[in-house]
Amino acid sequence: MIDSGHLRLSIARQCGLVSISRSSFYFVGKGESNLNLHLMRQMARHFRRQGYCVSRKRVRRLMRKMGLAAIYQKPRTSEPHPEHRIYPYLLREQVIERPDHVWCADIAYIPMRRGFLYPVAIMDWGTRKVLSWRLSNTMDASFCVEALEEAMHRFGRPEVFNTDQGSQFTSLDFTQTLRDAGIKISMDGRGRWMDNIFIERLWRTLKYECVYLHAFETGSAAREGIARWVTRYNQERPRSSLNDHTPDEMYHGIITAPPSWLRPSSVRQPQAA
Repeated sequence: MIDSGHLRLSIARQCGLVSISRSSFYFVGKGESNLNLHLMRQMARHFRRQGYCVSRKRVRRLMRKMGLAAIYQKPRTSEPHPEHRIYPYLLREQVIERPDHVWCADIAYIPMRRGFLYPVAIMDWGTRKVLSWRLSNTMDASFCVEALEEAMHRFGRPEVFNTDQGSQFTSLDFTQTLRDAGIKISMDGRGRWMDNIFIERLWRTLKYECVYLHAFETGSAAREGIARWVTRYNQERPRSSLNDHTPDEMYHGIITAPPSWLRPSSVRQPQAA
């Protein structure tokens, strides 16, 4: 994340941009104690039998360090509905030339102590700006429609709107809202997450930089934390794919160099390996 050999930005400036202290960059961890290394080799259910007094937080931290995860059924956020119409994918070999050319949307999930919360985001494909978002404790289509209507109210409308084949996006309420606005509907191929890769990267970054660090206990805390993160992402986070500009700068045209989305190679639809 921090490039010590960057030609234009000092280490202090880079640390400021990603909201970490300069001392954190130079910090070198001490590693785990011999006791912790021994505990990592044991199954959690054997701890009490061996006489160790280990808190849940310590076990969770050690499992995360080892790359272990509990096995549980994760919600399927892109489950298609057998009776809904599936629209063709329109973006193959397309070059995104300007803001509001293509918008996209996707749903993710956030594990909570009891169940899950589901965020949906509307993103401008060319500039990566998050135009609107919602957080829900159910998987119905209404919160997706609300996010779409807010984005159109604030920013107008795109030429094309791309989603996966999840039932929320294939629902009549969602597709009719797009059709009434004269927007072309595009949907990913079944199982082709690469077709909507930019918003998939948004969820990965949100989870690693916000959700996993704060372990929100309540829906209101999650909503407040995500709102702060989205604001920083849009306004303060420069991206190399945008010539080191922020999504807001690119979307609103507040730039000092030719935008990278004018270079066809930077936004051409990625191909699966």
